Amino acid sequence: MTSTTTSTPEKPGLARRFFAFPLVWLLIGGPVIFLFFGLLNGLAHDLITPVRVIVTFAGIAAVIGLYVLTMRKLARRRTPELRWVGGREFLLGGAVGAGFILASVMIVAALGGYTVTWEPVDVVNTVVLGIVVSLGAAVAEELVFRGLALQAMEALFGPWVAIAITALLFGGMHIMNPGATLWSSIAIAIEAGVLLGAAFVWRRNLWFAIGLHFAWNAIQGLFGIPVSGERSPGLFVTTVHGDAWLTGGDFGVEASVISVGLSIVISTLMIVAAVRARARTAATTAR
Repeated sequence: MTSTTTSTPEKPGLARRFFAFPLVWLLIGGPVIFLFFGLLNGLAHDLITPVRVIVTFAGIAAVIGLYVLTMRKLARRRTPELRWVGGREFLLGGAVGAGFILASVMIVAALGGYTVTWEPVDVVNTVVLGIVVSLGAAVAEELVFRGLALQAMEALFGPWVAIAITALLFGGMHIMNPGATLWSSIAIAIEAGVLLGAAFVWRRNLWFAIGLHFAWNAIQGLFGIPVSGERSPGLFVTTVHGDAWLTGGDFGVEASVISVGLSIVISTLMIVAAVRARARTAATTAR
């Protein structure tokens, strides 16, 4: 007669369970990524353009590495949200972001709020820096807010509460920007926080959100419009006329009711698409 024994899976240790708790890996990984990228940006700011490009791309690679390390070593999960998929998600997100900001600027201009004139200075340097700075900021902010924060909140409260919480955090983060007001922070929470959160929940791919965020910032900068209150040299000069509710005032077009209204429409479409995608997944799983 032979005896058989069954083994029970070993329970994870206390330390492992502690670090795997969503708020813990969020509060460790988020500040590390922001502090590292902020320090790198400060060091690179006064460097010549070619060196600044190299340093910024090295920083992008490093913060992606920090994100993956946080997820795999602390959260104990893989990172399918970083699938590159041939750049398709990044390009699709970029198209949405470009369409959104171009439509906002054109509507405000048509209503008499902006006069846009072509006044380029040092075109190559302006375009390269605009692209690199916008890309770096988009990667760092999306890794923290949609990669870490939204997924941590989603694990605890579900996707819709996660979008709401991270939108409020994102809007609050911009309250100290130049030209910021309570309204501009509310506008950022709605049009950036909700829109980018809905984008991630729909596509489940950080490169889609990064592409959207990148195109949004880069096009504003090239138009000479302040990006969340921060103005950089562009290829155009955009002169503001009229009330801040239309133009966004010193904060830029992100504080315009036009941008907020358009973002609500786009976010709603994304949320509907996300709900349908989740329903299809649930139906397939139930079979």
